[in-house]
Amino acid sequence: MKATKHIAVVGTGVIGNGWITRFLANGFTVTASDPDPGAEARTRDAVQRAWAHMEKVGVHEEASPERLFFEPDLEKALQHADFVQENVPEREELKRTVIAKIDQFAPKEAVIASSTSGILPSVLQKDCTRHPERVIVAHPFNPVYLIPLVELVGGEKTEAKYIEKAKHFYDEMNMKPLVVRNEIEGHIADRLMEAIWREGLHIVNDGVATTEEVDAAIIYGPGLRWALMGPFMTLHMGGGKQGMRHLLSQFGPALKLPWTKLEAPELTDELANKVIEGCEAQTGAIEMEKLEERRDEFLIELQQLLEKYWPGANLNGKL
Repeated sequence: MKATKHIAVVGTGVIGNGWITRFLANGFTVTASDPDPGAEARTRDAVQRAWAHMEKVGVHEEASPERLFFEPDLEKALQHADFVQENVPEREELKRTVIAKIDQFAPKEAVIASSTSGILPSVLQKDCTRHPERVIVAHPFNPVYLIPLVELVGGEKTEAKYIEKAKHFYDEMNMKPLVVRNEIEGHIADRLMEAIWREGLHIVNDGVATTEEVDAAIIYGPGLRWALMGPFMTLHMGGGKQGMRHLLSQFGPALKLPWTKLEAPELTDELANKVIEGCEAQTGAIEMEKLEERRDEFLIELQQLLEKYWPGANLNGKL
C-alpha cells in the first residue's frame, strides 16, 4: 500500500500535465487545480495522448486516467493532498503568492514541491506563514512522464525530512531524484544545458552553422556518449588507461584558451529570426504532436538501452 495516495497538482501547463500523467500511471489519485476554463479539456487530452506510451513502459495495477479530478477552488483541491506539485508560470511573484496559499490550505505533513527551473527554494518559501519547512524544489524535465531525473533542492527553512520524504516518493515512480546539496540558480542540469544553448546561439549568430547543423553536431557526436556516460565519464575514457589524470595533464592548459563565449549574445530580431526559421525548416510541415510521439518512442527505447548497457549507474556515483 502506498504511503502517499492523493496528489494535488497546481498549474496544468506542459509540465503540470506531464506530472499528472506520471502520477496517474503510478496508481495515484490526482486532483488538479487551474483557473483556466479550458485547462481540464487540455489536460485530459494530454493524458490520453501519452497513455499508450506509459503502458509500454508499464503502469501500476491501479493506474487509470479516471482517477483524475479537477477542482478550480484551490482550498478544496488541497483538502486531502498527501503531496503537492506546483507548476504555475515561471514568475517569482506569482509562484510565491501561489505557494503561500498552498501552505495555508494543504495538510500539515504534505510536501509542497515546486517544479521551478530556476527560482531558489529560499525565495519560494519566504511568504509561507504556516510550514515553510516543507517547501522544496522538485525540478523535472520534459516530457515528465518519461524522463526520470528530478532535482530536489531545499531552502533555508526546509527540514531534511521533507527532502527525504520527497526522495522516497519519486523513487516509488522509478524516477532518479538527485538531491542538490546547495541552492544555485538553475540547479544543475539546466545550467549545463544553458551553457550549450549560449554557445549554440553564438554559433548561429556568427553564421558558423545553422540550427540543424548545431543539432547534428550534438546528435551524432557527444550526445550519443552523454546518453550513456555523461560529460565527465566521457572525458575520463578519452584519457586512455590513465583516464582523467592523463586527459587533464594533456588538455588542461587548453582550458585557458578563449574557445567559449561565457555570455549569451544579445537576442536581436535578426538572431531570433535565424533561430526560429532554422527550427521551422528542420520540422517542415510535421505537426508537433507527431514530433512528440517520435520523441517519446525514442526515449522509451533509449532508456531500455541504458538499463541494458549501464545497469549499475545511479545517482550515488557508483557504476
